[in-house]
Amino acid sequence: MRKLIVAASLLAFAVGTAPATAAPCKDAKGRFMKCPTVAPKATKCRLNGKFAKCGTPGAKPA
Repeated sequence: MRKLIVAASLLAFAVGTAPATAAPCKDAKGRFMKCPTVAPKATKCRLNGKFAKCGTPGAKPA
């Protein structure tokens, strides 16, 4: 009986989380589309071993 209850609860959990894992991205007309990927922005850059602004020529993300 215990195995039946565990199996039923696992099945209910798996079915309940399926819609939550779907891509929530929609276009302007309401149709589903692939979500755009956003690249993480570098917060700090280095130049010659020291921190520098990322717009500086030769600076590389740290």
